[in-house]
Amino acid sequence: MAKVEGILSVDNELFRTYLFYGCILALKVLVMAPLTAVQRFKHKAFANPEDTVMHKVKPKTQDNVERVRRAHLNDLENIPIFLMVSLAYILTNPAVWFATMLFRVFTLCRILHTVVYAIVVIPQPARALAFFGGLAVTAYMSVQALIYFM
Repeated sequence: MAKVEGILSVDNELFRTYLFYGCILALKVLVMAPLTAVQRFKHKAFANPEDTVMHKVKPKTQDNVERVRRAHLNDLENIPIFLMVSLAYILTNPAVWFATMLFRVFTLCRILHTVVYAIVVIPQPARALAFFGGLAVTAYMSVQALIYFM
């Protein structure tokens, strides 16, 4: 087994790559709250009755807002698990190019999931493909880490 100190060092290219894509994913999650607010104001679909009074609008359906909110929730369900699993995967000392590709695929899938679900709504299977692409990456890394650490 490789020494953890060397693997979890900023001198390790793969660990730096993990941190880079982890920060992109963190920013993606952070952007979802303002995106939800933009949808609420754009469609005058507020979450609370007191907000409708404050903005002098009648309560409306929140379909567009709910799409963004559900995409945000989906990120919160998937990204932390990916970050935990990918850290374990790094400790297996995988090929840098392959692990980097997995990080990129997951990140791209999460961004595409939000785009096709909440920003430019595209019919299925677009959202499912984006979701399952990211899920496959996380599952693969989980299995590899489990096998390594048995």
